[in-house]
Amino acid sequence: MTPTDDTPTPAPMPGAAPATPPAAASSLETGLERVARELLIQQRSDRRWRIFFRMAWLLLAIAVIWGAMSERFTPTAPSRPHTALVEVRGEISADTEASAELLVAALRSAFEDQGAQAVVLRINSPGGSPVQAGIVNDEIRRLKVLHKKKVYAVVEEMCASGAYYIAVAADEIYVDKASIVGSIGVLMDGFGFTGLMDKLGIERRLLTAGENKGMLDPFSPQNEQQTAYAKAMIDQIHQQFIAVVRQGRGKRLHESPETFSGLFWNGEEAVRLGLADRMGNLDYVAREVVKAEEVVDYTPRDNVAERLAKRFGAAVGQGAVKAMRELSPIR
Repeated sequence: MTPTDDTPTPAPMPGAAPATPPAAASSLETGLERVARELLIQQRSDRRWRIFFRMAWLLLAIAVIWGAMSERFTPTAPSRPHTALVEVRGEISADTEASAELLVAALRSAFEDQGAQAVVLRINSPGGSPVQAGIVNDEIRRLKVLHKKKVYAVVEEMCASGAYYIAVAADEIYVDKASIVGSIGVLMDGFGFTGLMDKLGIERRLLTAGENKGMLDPFSPQNEQQTAYAKAMIDQIHQQFIAVVRQGRGKRLHESPETFSGLFWNGEEAVRLGLADRMGNLDYVAREVVKAEEVVDYTPRDNVAERLAKRFGAAVGQGAVKAMRELSPIR
């Protein structure tokens, strides 16, 4: 039987893929290579930018630290006559703005400046470490003799305890009528948890080499002998404080049984008791007492770099650490 044009063409078998022309296959491979190449270029470019920004953060952090360290103790004092200001702010402690290290550095700069006619301590502090206060007091008295310049203390809100320890080194103390002045005393505070531990059934196990090594441990019962020893020690420090006040105030001090009891008074009462000399603020002292109305601040302060460091410190720190950790050659 002879086949005709009407004979149906056999249908393709199920699952059979149509053959791809060689030209189309070559074009597809070329396109894939181009996409892969462009993707690789883009990845390398992105990696370079990440490294650039990490390095920029690192350099910014270094610049901030360098600026903070180089400008911290640089006063802006003119050579013409002026009143030198050093502020005593906040708690007096080794790691605060009112540390002996920072205050002594500022005081030396103020005294050494030929244009400074006198030094004013502007005080707003509740006190703090007797050691730090003692160092500042000693240095003020030394610098006064060395440079033959007067020192005036000006109290704003508060001049208590260790702050007053510093203030009595001044030649005169000025206060506001509502300032808080005094608190000439020493304290040693703590807690005791023995009663609570008994209620909770907790046993304290403390091993020491030396019978007084665990002295004043808050988890152990009080020892009368050790408590008496601690009391004698702070009494001795109190007497040192009293001696410094008497030396600084001299005959101006009107002592009473309450003077060294730890009490504090307002500025008006402080003047009456001889703890302070008269009323006045910084402007008054500079204008009327020192006779140099221009005031130059020698207090170590945060400069622009330090403020940036505080504001962006976390981000800069994280960026710098990440840059150091992840920085590596392009692979």
